[in-house]
Amino acid sequence: MNQGFGNYFSSESIPGVLPQQNSPQQVNYQLYTEQISGSAFTRLRHQNLKSWVYRLKPSVSHTDNFTQASFNWLQQLTKPLSPNPLRWSAPHHQKKSCHFMKGVFHIASSGELNHVYWYDYNESMSDCFFSNYDGELLFIPYDGTIQIMTEFGELSASPGQIIVIPRGVYFQIKNHSSSKGYLAENGGYPFQLPELGIIGANGLAHPRHFNYPNASFEDKQGNFILYTKFQGQLWQKRIEYSPLNVIAWHGNYLPYHYDLKLFNSINSVSYDHIDPSIFTVLTSKSEIPDVANLDFVIFPPRWSAAEHSFRLPYFHRNIMSELMGLINGQYDAKGKDFSIGGVSI
Repeated sequence: MNQGFGNYFSSESIPGVLPQQNSPQQVNYQLYTEQISGSAFTRLRHQNLKSWVYRLKPSVSHTDNFTQASFNWLQQLTKPLSPNPLRWSAPHHQKKSCHFMKGVFHIASSGELNHVYWYDYNESMSDCFFSNYDGELLFIPYDGTIQIMTEFGELSASPGQIIVIPRGVYFQIKNHSSSKGYLAENGGYPFQLPELGIIGANGLAHPRHFNYPNASFEDKQGNFILYTKFQGQLWQKRIEYSPLNVIAWHGNYLPYHYDLKLFNSINSVSYDHIDPSIFTVLTSKSEIPDVANLDFVIFPPRWSAAEHSFRLPYFHRNIMSELMGLINGQYDAKGKDFSIGGVSI
């Protein structure tokens, strides 16, 4: 497992496959070379996101065209969303057999870029694959383990852990057991660690605790479906081989895993409640300096001590919409009816 947020890694599942030149005339085993870009080519070096992959088959195939899928994650609202505080209980368990693609339920959106869903599935995507061209996906399980096989290798997460899949990366959810969780879609700039500023060099999420997969591939032919999300709609087409056929790769545009228990909380030791931005794990930049397009914030178990304060947290009205879910335990600022899997806005 490779460790270190945003670092440049390399991995190969067959020794000696990874070439020293990015795009040589010939690659060992007659592999196909492909670059996956996660940013504009001209971004500054420290902001440039890309990975080179060396695969059995090219990912671009013209054997079939995409057609609109018979289902869609984004259901149109029948009436405008009110500005009232809202709360939902956790959804009922999925009873019928259902893989991930058909077990996603839309909760809320922020403009056209960012969306939040529940996912609830109980069988493997054995004959289908998915890539999201609208944004990167943040998986937050609250019940059961999720196992994801990506182009770059395999990652799994249990409640209290997360997985992020970059925009446009192929993946397949492999486990046959049920899993439930929240799914956030970030259509803005990819997640990064927040700046620490006056906090200093340490605290919050540490880069070394982020895990990246080792190269792993499958050489499999069959009658598969490739789903993709593009401009808010789900599309599908038939493919004849698994797109998870990358033998080796190098780059910094990669899926990753993080254990939320390793988050190092910063908190008040004197008086008043510190702004919740100190609990930011990942942030997506906007065009306005120091204003996020999307923040992923957690309220983990921690010591809270403050003198001469009326309540924690204080009443507040945010310029940023706040959607909260519960992974485990009980959140002290909400009543007992706020259960695991629930949502409040």
